[in-house]
Amino acid sequence: MPEQPLSGTAPVDPPFFHEASGTVRFWVLIDGQPMGASISRDILRYRFRPGAQGDDPMEIYAQYADQLEAAVRRRVAQGSIEPVMLREFDLPRG
Repeated sequence: MPEQPLSGTAPVDPPFFHEASGTVRFWVLIDGQPMGASISRDILRYRFRPGAQGDDPMEIYAQYADQLEAAVRRRVAQGSIEPVMLREFDLPRG
């Protein structure tokens, strides 16, 4: 028998880097359902590590996951549907 998710929420796959599209793909639970989202490696570097070369996009994602998830929640609250593709102006200025 398959495992049932806790608290009535759907399981969420771990984030990963999709080489072909150059994006980090991740999921955010919204109202107990996973919402697919992505952000490009270039935007991660430009927004969070300007001037850096060769930074691992998964490392940047992990460091700023809370901000990225909050941006997805804002976009969904504004009516975005899955998959949410985060853009530079979706992220707060640092």
